[in-house]
Amino acid sequence: MPRVTYVGPDGRRDSVDVAVGDTVMDGALDNNVPGIIGQCGGALTCVTCHCYVDAPWFDRLPPPDPDEAELLPFAEAVAADSRLSCQIRMTDALDGITVRLPPRQLPERG
Repeated sequence: MPRVTYVGPDGRRDSVDVAVGDTVMDGALDNNVPGIIGQCGGALTCVTCHCYVDAPWFDRLPPPDPDEAELLPFAEAVAADSRLSCQIRMTDALDGITVRLPPRQLPERG
């Protein structure tokens, strides 16, 4: 099963297995990784799953579809390597991907 490493703004690293076909957001939520909220459940109506995708992984992803590209600018601290983790579907080729989490996502999960 492919592995994702989530790096929090404090440097905390959580590495978890994420099934092929599940999203990077699913992996975070299923494993209680702090920093990914996924308030809309992947419906592309919020930006609470915003993350930064480390090189060289960013270039291995398909470009954002038009809906993601339209929504992404509403996330805080958007950068050239920003993506919505609900739109990154895991494949065997993404085994080892590292994503960094922004300083905060709103609202906080309880």
